[in-house]
Amino acid sequence: MPSTAQIGVIGLAATGRNLARNLARRGYAVAVHSRTADRTRGLVSEFGHEGTFLPARTARELLSSLERPRRLLITVRAGEATDSVIAAFAPLLEPGDLLVDGGDAHFADTRRREAELGEHGIHFVGAGISGGEEKTLYGPSITVGGSPEAYDVVGPVLETIATRTSDGRPAATRVGPDGAGHFVKMVHDGIAHATVELTAEAYDLLRGIGGFSPARIADVFGRWDGGRLGAHFTEITADLLARTAVADGESRQEPYDGQGGGYGRRVARSAQDADVPVANIAAAVFDQALSGLAAWHRAARRLPGPEPIGRHLADADGFVREVEQALYASKVVVWAQGWHRIVEANGAYGWDIDLGVVSSLWGDDSLVPAPFLDRIAGAHGSGRAVPCFPADAAFTREFAAAQRGWRGVVAAAARGGVPAPALSTALSYYDTLRAERVPAAPARGRLDPAGVRTGHRTAQHDDFIPKGLRIP
Repeated sequence: MPSTAQIGVIGLAATGRNLARNLARRGYAVAVHSRTADRTRGLVSEFGHEGTFLPARTARELLSSLERPRRLLITVRAGEATDSVIAAFAPLLEPGDLLVDGGDAHFADTRRREAELGEHGIHFVGAGISGGEEKTLYGPSITVGGSPEAYDVVGPVLETIATRTSDGRPAATRVGPDGAGHFVKMVHDGIAHATVELTAEAYDLLRGIGGFSPARIADVFGRWDGGRLGAHFTEITADLLARTAVADGESRQEPYDGQGGGYGRRVARSAQDADVPVANIAAAVFDQALSGLAAWHRAARRLPGPEPIGRHLADADGFVREVEQALYASKVVVWAQGWHRIVEANGAYGWDIDLGVVSSLWGDDSLVPAPFLDRIAGAHGSGRAVPCFPADAAFTREFAAAQRGWRGVVAAAARGGVPAPALSTALSYYDTLRAERVPAAPARGRLDPAGVRTGHRTAQHDDFIPKGLRIP
């Protein structure tokens, strides 16, 4: 067994354990350390046959086992736990050593830590690691924020353990300085939050309007998985529905408790501060919160609703097609909102995140199929970039084809009293985006008639124009 390791992993819960195993399987000697000694011993005992692990009981022991420059991957909880690890190790590091935060850090914390450690010549990298527990073992996608010099030190290691893009390249790259990597990860998971909500609403519409059983809906999702909605998430949803369906047509799943969605909240809050309308991500956060208000739901069951409608449709297959159109079009809108947030951050923080590169990194993503992301990358390719990628010709044609189904599904949900906040929010966002005059204009005009605080009037239009907009 070698006496020195090429990288150290601090924190051996699910993510850290799997990343350490991934590294060892790829031929790296990995020094491992956990505050809980049993986790360190358990990893070596259970998975020692997979590669070379050097267990360390203390910070000094871990550092003494690493080759220089020393590379440390932190995988503890975001926030105070990460700061505690940095405080314990930083005084023992030397200029040129490198810390990688592979946890779910807020990008602002990553920017702060990079600046503080940089004053002492220590590299700090924020790595947004996507794909969940399974992918950390077999190959995640990794968006790295840090200096080019820092990436030279750790980039080859991260590229080795990452999955591959559709064209065979490592799905790991430097996307920008300081907090850029964690920022992109945050937006990715906010998009995931909204995508899960859209998918749940599609299920609810097939159930509540179409009268489909969970088993039949599982079959629908299975067919969708073979088309443009095909992705790992669609596949596992179909599998889950098939396995949880019971004789009476109900599901064994417990009601959602309304908690969670941390990254969705982060994106929504940061976007609000930046005046970027990530309407669907915010809608997903609030709808999940609303779903957890059990006492409110019990009291509100007495509220009046629409006249009952038939649960079985004359054209069930046609309704399935319309729900598919609504779901696909809404997913495109969600990705447009996420991309808008990244574009704004580029300007605000002096970053240069390449949206085409980011799209290619997520080609093996669980949210959408690789061809979809390849088309987004194409819309941002050389000479074809558009400010709003859904306005690219290929997406415009699909929006045109989805109009009847998308609007019909949202209308059917309203008539049937089936909540579809994400699908309706996506359609409202789409209509507001393409409108020549937005509803907010006259509303703001009433509040600020002179346009001093928030906008202006024009001689050509008897209307109020929000600040920043100009009508020729």
